[in-house]
Amino acid sequence: MNRCNTRTFASTRTRGAWLATLACLALLGGAASTAATAQTVAATGLARTFPANALRGTLNFQNRTTALLNGNAIQVAPGMRLFSPQNALVMTHTVQGKPLKVNYVTEASTGMLLTAWILTPAEAALPRKGSDTETNVRFEWDTKPAALR
Repeated sequence: MNRCNTRTFASTRTRGAWLATLACLALLGGAASTAATAQTVAATGLARTFPANALRGTLNFQNRTTALLNGNAIQVAPGMRLFSPQNALVMTHTVQGKPLKVNYVTEASTGMLLTAWILTPAEAALPRKGSDTETNVRFEWDTKPAALR
């Protein structure tokens, strides 16, 4: 008794080939659209949105657990995320020792650095809390002790 119909076997094989072809095209199309989307965002120069409580500063990683933020030592939170200007995650060891202009958020309970975004020059030019310029002007009350005022 012959249970395999050659016509059915051929149509199954053809159907499988079509499904494999469609799957490959879907993967290629998805990869192409992702690349095109990334290029569009970079080309249009859309500004990223940052949380309202994000501050601006200069960040310099010393090692995996500590960094200098505006010249002051700060602990890095265990789940700290550092984003590149393209919004990709950056491993902190790759930027160790390099000063970075960033917007950052610290944990409210521990004061540890939680998230930081490396800024593009256009983003760095926008005003933000924490980016106040320092002046070299000193007043008399800054230098005299309170008892002599």
